Amino acid sequence: MHKKSRPVYIDPFDLYLFGQGRHWDLYKILGAHPWREGEVEGFRFAVWAPNATNVCLVGDFNYWTWDEIHLFPVGSSGIWAAFVPGMEKGRQYKIGIKGAGGEIVYKTDPFAFACEYRPGTASITVGLGDYQWRDADWMAERAGAGTHLDRPVAIYEVHAGSWRRRGDVVRPFLSYDELASTLVPYVRDMGFTHIEFMPLAEHPLDQSWGYQTGMYFAPTSRFGDPDGMRRLIDACHQAGMGVILDWVPAHFPKDFWGLARFDGTALFEHEDPRIGVQPDWGTLIFNYGRHEVRNFLLCNALYWLKEFHIDGLRMDAVAAMLYLDYSRKEGEWRPNRYGGRENIEAVEFLREVNTVVHSQAPGAITLAEESTSWPGVSHPVYAGGLGFTYKWNMGWMHDTLAYMSKEPVYRKYHHNNLTFSFLYAFSENFLLPLSHDEVVHGKGALLSKMPGDIWQKQANLRALYAYMWAHPGKKLLFMGGEFGQWNEWSENKELDWTLLNFPSHDGIRRLLVDLNDLLKREPAMHRLDHNWKGFSWLDCSDFNASVYSFMRRAEYAKPVMWVFNFTPVVRDGYRVPCPDGGVWREVLNTDSVHYGGSNVGNPGLHEAGHSGWGDAPSLVLTLPPLAAIALMPHAPEGGNLSLGS
Repeated sequence: MHKKSRPVYIDPFDLYLFGQGRHWDLYKILGAHPWREGEVEGFRFAVWAPNATNVCLVGDFNYWTWDEIHLFPVGSSGIWAAFVPGMEKGRQYKIGIKGAGGEIVYKTDPFAFACEYRPGTASITVGLGDYQWRDADWMAERAGAGTHLDRPVAIYEVHAGSWRRRGDVVRPFLSYDELASTLVPYVRDMGFTHIEFMPLAEHPLDQSWGYQTGMYFAPTSRFGDPDGMRRLIDACHQAGMGVILDWVPAHFPKDFWGLARFDGTALFEHEDPRIGVQPDWGTLIFNYGRHEVRNFLLCNALYWLKEFHIDGLRMDAVAAMLYLDYSRKEGEWRPNRYGGRENIEAVEFLREVNTVVHSQAPGAITLAEESTSWPGVSHPVYAGGLGFTYKWNMGWMHDTLAYMSKEPVYRKYHHNNLTFSFLYAFSENFLLPLSHDEVVHGKGALLSKMPGDIWQKQANLRALYAYMWAHPGKKLLFMGGEFGQWNEWSENKELDWTLLNFPSHDGIRRLLVDLNDLLKREPAMHRLDHNWKGFSWLDCSDFNASVYSFMRRAEYAKPVMWVFNFTPVVRDGYRVPCPDGGVWREVLNTDSVHYGGSNVGNPGLHEAGHSGWGDAPSLVLTLPPLAAIALMPHAPEGGNLSLGS
């Protein structure tokens, strides 16, 4: 390989867009790319380091030697670039940067498309590649799907490193291809509409779960190469499922080899620690007021959507971005220019990301993990909102788990824990999450949170899932919850799959299959998730019995009636208002023996009568213990069959 590098030309318009923070394809300009000059092949390298006095390339091709392969400044843009003849694919490299003080640091390329296996941090020359996608039908259908608000959405959240594992100590992880052949058909058969992967961008520390991202453009090498990840996503699309990727624009690690003080100065972060340091996680906060930094993040979002056909981005820790005083005491934060606590630059950045994503990736969605009462998180930017497609309903999650964790005898004193969410359920486009955050750090697994003996715990969990699927809003469940894992989740081992050998645990799994089927099959269960017209209470006042009943509706579709009994008492002859009248049939019962229940229910047909409720018709039902039942109008032609019968 020729060691002498050559200057390269970068179009002034590219430099202009970068300086404005609006170069949506910046990853095609910066980073390492296969390049040809005449008959000579090699790689072109470009990096932004405006305060550097010298930039060199080091790697396994020159024994990591400084001052041999130079990059050259490109005008006054702050970019250093060079063509290196003879550079092959698959070579490890880093960017050597000499700062104004003379110190030399060796950095991972911020735009590297691949990196070495952890704990190594060297970048690898690969280029974007020429993967041949086979999901044209999926992408075309997605583009015409609009916002997805009227569609069923049930997301299976996955930590790819611990869903299943090998016995190999050195490389314990399934490859992208192995995940494609095992995870994809499993989730498809469960009936979920999407898989959400916890961050798949490269991160050297397993225990960070990817939320301390080290290399924003490099799929983690734990599971293979970038094309392996493309094959996994392709397989999801061909199985009829979307892929959501956790994306972390809120903070980044302080590691010396990464973005921190990249060119000897606070380049990607703020110089002032009151704005630039995240105290909870020991990380640094991006400088959202700097055009080039915003461009880095913006084009990274588009990179995953364009180059990997990702269908949605779930943004982590949005609240930490929105508030300057997030998790800080008085005097530890700096107010904005108006004296307030809002991070104005971060708000503008989020609005820009959502606007550009929705325009450049038709049909793609964005989801905000936002835990405060910031108004309009999922409202359009043109209406003053942040522009996300969905917002996580953290209030629903906390109130619901607080209620379900109480002994049934005490639930009547906390009846409003389940009714309160309906006061604001349609103020945002909400997603109901039972995520990994609820089953780690001593919180216990979902099943272990439930009160009572083993049977009651499992019955409570089945009732919880039915309540979640019946409640307006899209759904998200973390892996392992679908079969009632007892142990708290750990990133160091696979899920407890042996539990599926027990009928009661497999019954929980079967319930999730049927809930997903009902969700997708019946328009009333999803079409008006974000509109009052799709929901009406039947009775929310029977706190003594801990019974709730409501109706889900959609235009030109059959309604679905839900009745919940959150006590272990069988309630015979229980009368439920039924303003629609007519004949009804039970279509789902979480107490079915099919799911591990006691098989108390309402077989046959039931006609709504007028006795006991004045002029309003009502149904007389048997409510099974710690259970939910769903009923629908009877189809004389024998339409809707009972699930779990």
